[in-house]
Amino acid sequence: MQTSVPATQKRNWLKIVILLIIVALAVVGYLSVSKKEAIPEVTFVNLQGQKITSQDLRGKVVMINFWATSCTTCVKEMPEMVETFNKYNAHGLEFIAVAMAYDPPNYVLNFVETRKLPFTVALDTQGELAKSFGNIQLTPTTLVIDKNGHVIKKYVGEPDFAALHQLLEKALAV
Repeated sequence: MQTSVPATQKRNWLKIVILLIIVALAVVGYLSVSKKEAIPEVTFVNLQGQKITSQDLRGKVVMINFWATSCTTCVKEMPEMVETFNKYNAHGLEFIAVAMAYDPPNYVLNFVETRKLPFTVALDTQGELAKSFGNIQLTPTTLVIDKNGHVIKKYVGEPDFAALHQLLEKALAV
């Protein structure tokens, strides 16, 4: 003798299975977003030829800004980047502006000198830094790194500077 499962019971089981799938997807999504991405092991070379490694930056809050002299948004945001650096440098903020591989080094040097940029500027002549940080191609792209070397925020385009300052104050514990 075969008994059939009533249709309402089948629907209830289906609802439970769907609910379990939704919960599982939510947990996986949360874990993938909440896991902080560590910065890669790289070496920045500033305009004076000095090397700065990822390890040198540990224990510091760092902003890494990928930019180009030909990028109008980069040029527009640079005065506010300078203000941000000046405001938070005394609290421990490090700042590295990475000029993209396609940006002629003499243009970068001229920009840095005429604008009197107070932070570290590095050349990415082979594009290896941009590749190491997730194949960055759009400028400006700014990464905020916590003291443990993890990316806590990535801005593509000009950041909301008020929100950026709040984030920096929290990371720096100002």
